[in-house]
Amino acid sequence: MTGTVLIVDDSLTVRMNLAEIFEAAGWRPTACADLASARAKLAAGRYALVILDVLLPDGDGVALLQEIRALPQAKGTIVMMLSTEAEVRDRIRGLSTGADDYVGKPYDPDYVVARARALTGDTVTPARETILVIDDSLTYRAILQQVFEGVGYAVLLAANGEDGLRLAAAHRPTALVVDGQLPGIDGATVIRRIRLDAALLRMPCLLLTASEDVGAEMRALDAGADAFVRKGEDTAVVLARLSAMLRSAGTRPGPAGAASLLGPKKVLAVDDSETYLQALAADLRAEGYQVVLARSGEEALELLAVEAVDCVLLDMIMPGIGGRETCRRVKAVPVMRDIPIVILTALDDRAAMMDGLAAGADDYIAKSSDFGLLRARLLAQIRRKRFEDENRLIREELLRKELEASEARTARAIAEARAVLIEELELKNEELESFSYSVAHDLRAPLRSIDGFSLALLEDYGEKLDAEGQQYLRFVRESAQQMAQLIDDLLTLSRVTRSEFRRDAIDLGDIARRVGARLRAASPDRPVELIVAPDLPAMGDERLMTVVFENLLGNAWKFTGKTARPRIEVGVDAVEPRVFFVRDNGAGFDMNYAAKLFGVFQRLHSASEFEGTGIGLATVQRVIRRHGGRIWAEGAVGQGASFFFTLDGGAGRQVEDAA
Repeated sequence: MTGTVLIVDDSLTVRMNLAEIFEAAGWRPTACADLASARAKLAAGRYALVILDVLLPDGDGVALLQEIRALPQAKGTIVMMLSTEAEVRDRIRGLSTGADDYVGKPYDPDYVVARARALTGDTVTPARETILVIDDSLTYRAILQQVFEGVGYAVLLAANGEDGLRLAAAHRPTALVVDGQLPGIDGATVIRRIRLDAALLRMPCLLLTASEDVGAEMRALDAGADAFVRKGEDTAVVLARLSAMLRSAGTRPGPAGAASLLGPKKVLAVDDSETYLQALAADLRAEGYQVVLARSGEEALELLAVEAVDCVLLDMIMPGIGGRETCRRVKAVPVMRDIPIVILTALDDRAAMMDGLAAGADDYIAKSSDFGLLRARLLAQIRRKRFEDENRLIREELLRKELEASEARTARAIAEARAVLIEELELKNEELESFSYSVAHDLRAPLRSIDGFSLALLEDYGEKLDAEGQQYLRFVRESAQQMAQLIDDLLTLSRVTRSEFRRDAIDLGDIARRVGARLRAASPDRPVELIVAPDLPAMGDERLMTVVFENLLGNAWKFTGKTARPRIEVGVDAVEPRVFFVRDNGAGFDMNYAAKLFGVFQRLHSASEFEGTGIGLATVQRVIRRHGGRIWAEGAVGQGASFFFTLDGGAGRQVEDAA
């Protein structure tokens, strides 16, 4: 099934174009113009990919999408919708129905192929080694194409650096031959960008130049070129240098799974001005971006709920939900908060900029008919985000390998000398605990100074400051106090792992009632109904289980703060008596994020809505694991949350975190 693609579009031009580009990319395309033909093709065979227009002569493409999702033989088939950008409802409907991607017309052929490869996991490499030639001379490009194809290479051609980089990202050629002098970015800059790209950095690069300057070769090598040839040389010299480069390289460029920063990028542009929106989209599409359009904050939020993008360009002032509120809502959703947001506005003043950045925007640009600055800032944000993603994946992989190696070493050490290992671990724990307390002490000292001097400024000079200045000082104090709480929570987290563990007969109900009494004393005005089952016997460490209830009940107390009749229950499961629970009727959470709740610094809700350090549930999980148990959570937004746990390795109804 790999490499088969069904193209369903009533436009002959689109069908021929897509069939040609997919065939050139190594796929086996089949094209049809209506739903009836598509149904017949799907009934007769299996396809790795279906590219489906929304508007067809005999019906609705989304209806066919529903049929595809119900076909047993189409299980695992990737479906990309292809239609005009004008109808936002069609995009939302298609993605909500089960489309894997939605590409707007006019489309970029390289983007379509690249997305198809990413979605299907296509790793088929071309049968022949491919050379990318970038040169603004049509004549010289044709000469090199003839020479390279004459010895068996496949050839890709580009007339400028920007187009060449897009081809490199989409097709990952075996080698690059680039002219030094090009319109736009020059050949040396092209090579520098290649060398900065994780997926392409090992691609052999040959730089051509017509310059007779003796320093030209040094500049070419300094830019990262593997070889240098003057254009006046015979083409046989170019071919010989290319062959030598490929022999020395020995591998295909870049790691197999690496994503290219130069590859296709999807941008959501949001503006109520149709004129500006279309001009912006045309400019960005010319630069190789896939642009999704929205005319209001409401449309933007609906689109982001069903489609991932690399960046959002957001107008500040719009009817309905404005740019600031749209930005705030996006950043409040954990799965979307890392998407870079660039605020666009005609208000070129400091107050507007501060307002946009305070809402969570990553950048702020005044509107202009010249989109050059916007493109540069947009690319900077996308590069930053992708570098962060790559670094996070690398760190996670290194940590996973380190943990696996550590587990293997620990197992061998226990088998060989358990007593010696315990002694060494105790010594290390003592050193780590001493270090932790030392660092905590050193951090608290400047925090006390920051908090104290901020308070002194407010009390002694507050009347001389305007409202904004007073608010800034209050922000400083709040941040210092939050940092102090974070230090305390981190120390608690470290002590849980290192502290002595005891297993005694305890009553979890007594612990819950004591913790509840402390919470009620701290907030006597809160009418929280706390119901604790009368008999909750267990075997465990009373001190550590107190930490568990301090966090679970503390969270429940906090997240019922906006509930009319707050209610918290502590009890044991009626079906499985080994499963205890803490349940509330507060803010709840989306079950899509249940697996992430117990990670360090993960939050159930935004910090602006409910204060917290994001360490409590990680601490709870460590305590439960020390007891040989498991913890998991169930909830719904606005309907409360339930946390279930066992203390003896009992089975849970839902697999908990991967922390």
